[in-house]
Amino acid sequence: RAELEQEIRNLESQLLSVASDIGDWKVAKCMEYQAAGLDMPYDINELHAKRQAVRDRINEIQEELDTIEE
Repeated sequence: RAELEQEIRNLESQLLSVASDIGDWKVAKCMEYQAAGLDMPYDINELHAKRQAVRDRINEIQEELDTIEE
């Protein structure tokens, strides 16, 4: 259980960290460029796909944790 909870924390950190290649900062930077009428500095489709894969994994782990609790 503790290992799964740690994995969730690690994955959430990937989504939030400024050091992560899929961090929220890249999404914010894309939005900033788009609002300014500029080309996005990152491939938003690739970024979205990578971030979604992490969110999907978090959901899988959460479902597994819910099963453990039952």
